[in-house]
Amino acid sequence: MTYDSVEQFLREGQADLTKGPVALIFVEDDIEIESTLYHHLDLGFKKVVVFMPAAFPLSDELAELCPRITMDAPRGQPMIDAVNKIIEAAPTVWLYYCFNAEYLFFPFCETRGIGEMLAFHTEEQRDAMLTYVIDLYAPDLSVTPNAVSLENAQLDRSGYYALARRDADNHDHPKERQLDFFGGLRWRFEEHIPANKRKIDRISIFRAKPGLQLRDDFTFTDEEYNTFACPWHNNLTAAVCSFRTAKALKANPGSTFDIHQFAWHNSVRFDWHSRQLLDLGLMEPGQWF
Repeated sequence: MTYDSVEQFLREGQADLTKGPVALIFVEDDIEIESTLYHHLDLGFKKVVVFMPAAFPLSDELAELCPRITMDAPRGQPMIDAVNKIIEAAPTVWLYYCFNAEYLFFPFCETRGIGEMLAFHTEEQRDAMLTYVIDLYAPDLSVTPNAVSLENAQLDRSGYYALARRDADNHDHPKERQLDFFGGLRWRFEEHIPANKRKIDRISIFRAKPGLQLRDDFTFTDEEYNTFACPWHNNLTAAVCSFRTAKALKANPGSTFDIHQFAWHNSVRFDWHSRQLLDLGLMEPGQWF
């Protein structure tokens, strides 16, 4: 089913939001649309909803599986507004959001579904999950100028760090159980990235509730949603493996001519397996074994 707007979807497609988890995929360009949708369908999401310009094609099979909402520019404030409208319409439903050419991984996702993982997370009295956006990139930009190669994807094995998240409303004291995380291409090429866009943490997985709002820095108005763990032990975290930054750095005229390769001495081939991300410390299994 294709909807002309978020409002029409909420009027006529409400049944797609009655049971979660639901994935919301925002398609910014025509790169790896189908692989993104199939990846999240395979994870076990009850519904994968895609927001994309009308000009972009979608196969008949995916058009049958994924409700499609026409959105000319599914990024920035329109994307934030769309998520917040879905939150308001689907209280208590687990939601996840990402962009095309981004792929969610969570601990043991090869043998366990997203619903099973969120059932455990719910039992731990958690309503949101921290995800790290891990940059992927092609190893040779002369061969793959748009920086996207699923077959030969690479990622940084080191160079990640965290800083205290300061609370401007409390004399800049550190916020409890909140950190700002950095690394990957946004760290290595920070001169091309605005300072307020350099973080790699997102609260990508969360349970909707009345009054909750997503902010433009991918945090929420409920501060407990922005924490990486509960007070008594570490919790699950996940990774969103993403070509988005690599694509943007090569598409942007201000950076494309300054960047000749993304590969460096700390690049490793991405195995497309959660075990690698766990071994590199890029997500946390918590108490889930």
